[in-house]
Amino acid sequence: MSSQQIQECSQCLLNTKDTSYISFDDNGVCSYCQSYKHKVFSLGSANEKSDYLKTKINEIKLHGKGKKFDCLLGLSGGVDSSYMAFLAHELGLKPLVIHLDNGWNSEIAVKNIEKICEKFGFELYTYVIDWEEFVGLQKAYLKAGVVDIEVLTDHAIYAILNKLSYKFKIKYTLSGFNYETEAIMPKGWTYSKRDFLNIKDIVAKYGEEVKFKTYPYINFYKALFYYWFLKLETFELLNFVEYDKETAKKTLISEIGWTDYGGKHYESVFTKFYQSYILPVKFGIDKRRAHLSNQICAQKISKKQANQILETKPFDEQLISMERDYILKKFSLSEKEFEKIMQEKPRPHSEFDTDQRLWNRYFSLINKIKFWKKRY
Repeated sequence: MSSQQIQECSQCLLNTKDTSYISFDDNGVCSYCQSYKHKVFSLGSANEKSDYLKTKINEIKLHGKGKKFDCLLGLSGGVDSSYMAFLAHELGLKPLVIHLDNGWNSEIAVKNIEKICEKFGFELYTYVIDWEEFVGLQKAYLKAGVVDIEVLTDHAIYAILNKLSYKFKIKYTLSGFNYETEAIMPKGWTYSKRDFLNIKDIVAKYGEEVKFKTYPYINFYKALFYYWFLKLETFELLNFVEYDKETAKKTLISEIGWTDYGGKHYESVFTKFYQSYILPVKFGIDKRRAHLSNQICAQKISKKQANQILETKPFDEQLISMERDYILKKFSLSEKEFEKIMQEKPRPHSEFDTDQRLWNRYFSLINKIKFWKKRY
């Protein structure tokens, strides 16, 4: 696509080069900005959000009455999940704090988690994945050339939350997702975090005999069981409070001695390298475009300021060189092997098997049953 054919949103930084799944209204505002506005508007006014928050917190407490825990809370040590933990304490909730240790946690993230749990008296459940196993899974994703290697971590967290919810009979999970910082993400930049068949097929083809031993997962049949019998409900707490990331950081630093790690999802050593180097160099994806576009829509930054940030590289040349050496050593990859991976053409996740076909069959069957019940 030539530069003359590229259309950029009149409001944010996204354009037709970033994703083909984008459209524009008569004013040149893209579908992602329109979606953001719709999502934020659907939450209601400040008073309506406050009322809903009170109702939901009371509901969670009532369900957890007499129990050790009334909700689950995934904690990475990053600002969103850390501030969510702070609010959970302020609201008088009794969360079981969950943390996934996949071997890539930064020291800062680990210390943040320890400080939070110690400060608020939260019980911490840490699930540790065997290091060699997890690196083997990630290496398979690198060789496959698919865009979303973070699926492996996110799916594992999803599996752990469901298993612990079932074990402790906990209905509610608090989520750090929020429209203020995360509503905008172009289609094709990520992949479904719940599709285990996709994970399994990628690993089978590129995993060099790696086996699923300690890696937690939920296949289609387990997911169906949880869908019908667990009824786990996710509550996006940060969407119903006045949430400003910089203010949240100051609060966390003041209240618990929390330490900033320098970037979105940079609490993981690998995630930092993946987002700042692998994505822009191999896939041509600079996630700062999405994050900054979100800030523009939230009126935290102007488009001019956002473009000035984009003019800088997503990584520091000297620092990324050291991080690259560290990552390659962990993966047991030579420079030549890594460069070959980086030069190979990316493959879409759709080239591999998917749970979606099973869900399509399932819902097709359900619709047929509903049809026959109505008819007879």
